Amino acid sequence: MKKRSLRIFCGIIGMSIVLSIIYMQSIKGGKLHKESNPLEVRLVSDSKNMGEDILRYFHSYKVHINQDSIGNFKKGFIKSGVITEVPWEDDIEFRKLQKENDTPTLMVAFRTILPNPGIGEEYNVHLAADILKGTVVKGGEIFSQNKVVGPYIESRGFKKGLSYAGSNLTITEGGGVCKVASTLYNLAILSNLEVVERFNHSMPVAYLPYGQDATVAYGSKDIKFKNTTDSSILIWAQGIDNELFIAFYGNKKPPKVEWHHKIIEKYPAPVIYKDNPKLDAGTKNMVVEGMDGALVQSWVTIEDNNGKIKTKELGKSYYNPMAYVIEKRD
Repeated sequence: MKKRSLRIFCGIIGMSIVLSIIYMQSIKGGKLHKESNPLEVRLVSDSKNMGEDILRYFHSYKVHINQDSIGNFKKGFIKSGVITEVPWEDDIEFRKLQKENDTPTLMVAFRTILPNPGIGEEYNVHLAADILKGTVVKGGEIFSQNKVVGPYIESRGFKKGLSYAGSNLTITEGGGVCKVASTLYNLAILSNLEVVERFNHSMPVAYLPYGQDATVAYGSKDIKFKNTTDSSILIWAQGIDNELFIAFYGNKKPPKVEWHHKIIEKYPAPVIYKDNPKLDAGTKNMVVEGMDGALVQSWVTIEDNNGKIKTKELGKSYYNPMAYVIEKRD
């Protein structure tokens, strides 16, 4: 049974790779922006990340996302976004650092929802938040998540969690810390800071709109931003259950910044069926709820105190489609 399950899983990966290559070949248009993430089509070489662990994980992890149309999420379902109240207002250490660094003003606070966090994800996000909180980025300095929070390895307390590997799902040490990267990316953009480095995920994520995510991989991919204000920025973070809260503090409010996205092309998610003899005859069970792939153009509009509006282009993000995986028994 174990060998049969492994053959089925490898077949799923193979089909996913073939479909991904077809989609990549179908892309029309110019060169991707330097901040976009090119298609990564590769097998996971570590055999420990394949086989039973992944097959078992499929049963506990479901990407739940409902879409009226690609990039437009149903109201009330995705709750990640800007907030005005944070859970650490009366924290003594927070108040002390705020005073020491002259950062009395809340610039932007952001809450990211972890939809149905799986193995190790929630723990890793909470640990990363604990490491991140209290970080001070002085004027002119560049912040790097990998430098501050990484490496995301077991010896530093991180557990194995879900990660993307091209057009596949896998389990790696530190899986889930991309939620921190995505939250920091949104905070940097909404604080009108300079984003120095950002990579989107290879597939869409369920917790943010297309074009607003960021991924990290220690040693190769990072989220970096430059403090372009004339004061220090204090970063505070906290994880509570399946919610991640991060906020930036300085000495003045940033201008009004609004996100905008345009779907240039979209790539329908394929459906992969997997036989499961444990199901009742004639039944089906959705294990992974897929998401369409897309090529997305993103930009923001920035309105100053005088009402003058300017546009900042943020480039293109390419996403492989995430296949629907459905178990069945004929």
